[in-house]
Amino acid sequence: MVTRGNHHRMPSYRLVLLAASVLLAPPSSLRAEAPAKTNSLGQQYAGIVRIENAAIQPDYRTPWNGARPAGGTGTGFLIGPNRFLTNAHVVSNSTRLIIRGVDDSTPHLAKIEFIAHDCDLALLSLEDPRPFEGVAPLPLDDTLPLLDSEVVAVGYPVGGDRISVTRGVVSRIDFRPYSHSGVDQHLAIQVDAAINPGNSGGPVMQGSKVVGVAFQGYSGAVAQNVGYIIPGPVVARFLEDIKDGTYDHYADLAIAIFPLQNPAMRRALSLPENGMGVLVAHVDSGGTCAGVLQRGDVLLEIDGQPIASDGFIEFGGERVNMNEIVERKFTGDRIKLTYWRAGAEAATEVTLKRLTSYLMQANLYEKRPEYVVFAGLVFQPLDRNLLSTLNLTDDNVRYFFNYFGPRELSKERSQPVILTQVLPDAINTHFDGVGGKMVDTINGQKITRMSDLTSALEKAEGEFIKITLVGEGRPLVLDRARAAAASTRINTQYGVSEPSFLEP
Repeated sequence: MVTRGNHHRMPSYRLVLLAASVLLAPPSSLRAEAPAKTNSLGQQYAGIVRIENAAIQPDYRTPWNGARPAGGTGTGFLIGPNRFLTNAHVVSNSTRLIIRGVDDSTPHLAKIEFIAHDCDLALLSLEDPRPFEGVAPLPLDDTLPLLDSEVVAVGYPVGGDRISVTRGVVSRIDFRPYSHSGVDQHLAIQVDAAINPGNSGGPVMQGSKVVGVAFQGYSGAVAQNVGYIIPGPVVARFLEDIKDGTYDHYADLAIAIFPLQNPAMRRALSLPENGMGVLVAHVDSGGTCAGVLQRGDVLLEIDGQPIASDGFIEFGGERVNMNEIVERKFTGDRIKLTYWRAGAEAATEVTLKRLTSYLMQANLYEKRPEYVVFAGLVFQPLDRNLLSTLNLTDDNVRYFFNYFGPRELSKERSQPVILTQVLPDAINTHFDGVGGKMVDTINGQKITRMSDLTSALEKAEGEFIKITLVGEGRPLVLDRARAAAASTRINTQYGVSEPSFLEP
């Protein structure tokens, strides 16, 4: 679910994946007097596994080079015959996955069956399921635990080889940013049980049932001992979504809403003094509510649930964000909306669809960087991975990234193209200070995406190739007759093994 309401500085959340060193336990000789105990964890938690991910990290600085080795460890657990649930961030960018059982040193090769980066969940299977035949799966609870109720987090924190159990209580249930995608918000449960690196993907339990999946902690000086788990309803939705063999992602109303708690504003809109309704501030023209809701409407009910002036509803015995109604549904489902317009109440139905324009601002995984190298000029599409890796600071680039979805800048440029760097050569001499700027035109042709770039370069005629950049007064001019030979020379000199890569 994309949350597109008030814009606040988001707190820093950390994913709890990477392994760390652990302290050795005291030698057994120092505890010789202690009575022997039977360790029942191996039986009780036989379905909980340690996951080792050998991954690769794409190189956005030199995208023609191979990706760098990366990886880490996390936790997963058996939910059905040869079905292991874990976090998406535990297994992202994977080249090899290993699963090890409790007190089992044998590595078992695994593969990803489904992965959902928007809600940080993944389903794995073993290439050979026989080692876990007869192991009882952990039952899932698709309801929300009560506040102040005790939970138990089980996993392999800080890279340990032995299972760990920590206890805490449920302290909050609310919509929270999911760090893995960087842009999505879903229902999350805050607990004070220790959620440490390596706990990711592990079960959080009440009694014998799993009420959530550990996935991130809070990094900040203002709060301590705060962890988050993905609750049962989110897990249940993921498992329901993949029943048809594909993951279809979350749908979205694609509107921006704001609270309506100011008395004067409510009177100006001729609203009843009942404390209900939120203001529709933006309707995405390509989204679910396009052509139905308008800016300035007041949303009163969603699927029959009255919406309070702060955007919350009563749902399932809890007071939750109104988007929780949409969270439980799927693409193609219909939702009834009641709204206030021009002093009168009206009702309509909308068909849910997925919003994709915001994905430019999302962290990307399992994706090879796109690029074109021409006469030493390196062109790449703007996305979150590129922005963060190169720390692009140009004001026009930042504007397009920050407002690509909210101001529908995708209509102007569906895939903004950035001149990220210049590989120095005689043909591009004195092209100083242009790296990190957005391409505007090539020989007068507007560049709205990478395919426009390659088309313009291939069709270029005349003596020169003239490239203009957004916010840059001077054009970049190349000698067209020398460009092909220069490209070959530069690519050889700088080790550019492949001059371009674009997704089909």
